[in-house]
Amino acid sequence: MAASSRSARETKRRIQQMEAKRELRRDQEKRRKRDNIIAVSAGTAAVVLAVVLQLTAFSGNPTEEEFAAAEAGLSPSASPTPSAPATNSPNIPAADTAAGKVFTGELKLNSGTIGMELDGTKAPQAAAVFKSLSDQGYYAGSTCHRLTTGESFGLLQCGSKTGDSSGDPNYNWGPLENTPADNTYPAGTIAVARTGDNAYGNGTQFFIAYKDTVIPADSAGGYTVVGKVTSGLDVVTKIAAAGIAPGANATDGTPVEPVTIDSFSLK
Repeated sequence: MAASSRSARETKRRIQQMEAKRELRRDQEKRRKRDNIIAVSAGTAAVVLAVVLQLTAFSGNPTEEEFAAAEAGLSPSASPTPSAPATNSPNIPAADTAAGKVFTGELKLNSGTIGMELDGTKAPQAAAVFKSLSDQGYYAGSTCHRLTTGESFGLLQCGSKTGDSSGDPNYNWGPLENTPADNTYPAGTIAVARTGDNAYGNGTQFFIAYKDTVIPADSAGGYTVVGKVTSGLDVVTKIAAAGIAPGANATDGTPVEPVTIDSFSLK
């Protein structure tokens, strides 16, 4: 009986914790949509903080589905799912399939073609992932959903199938590779977007820095640099020059001219 009571209390405690996290997730999402703290005139300190907030997907908090499942009947013997498991999803290709190799290819957008090179020596796991996804035709028809135009924060982010920055919960991997020691991503850098504070929070999304960009490291580190643009960087700078769709944030949002991916090929 005592053991049963303890189990019931533990179940209630877990649900309460998840409810608190769910509320935090809601508040964070509302704040992100309502107000963006990046401002060109705000100074370096504000930009640093804003970059960290904007590149974080707040995925450590439970989703509505996860909370509902717990509320419906969390097993007293079940262990909470860790927010940042140091493991790869089962469908992630092995790093050794790209180790020591250099892949070249093209990212064809509706607005032009970008030549690129991925480095399997410096970032074998990342190169293996993007080679596998490109071979599957994963990116065809998807969008580049995010553009930033800050003074030292200029990037085009692509790879979300839903087109709204959501990641695939069944496609997460790590570890971090080839992260810049000075937190600077030079113009032409191709790097992997991830959830905040999670070295195994990489997924299918990537970003192209079209200007020298500073992104402060979080508790997990920096962002994996997987390659570089070899031609067509002007395609991205023209997208940036066209600006961001009207909204709460003047320097971080959706490109005013929709950007779609026709194909992504590597060899």
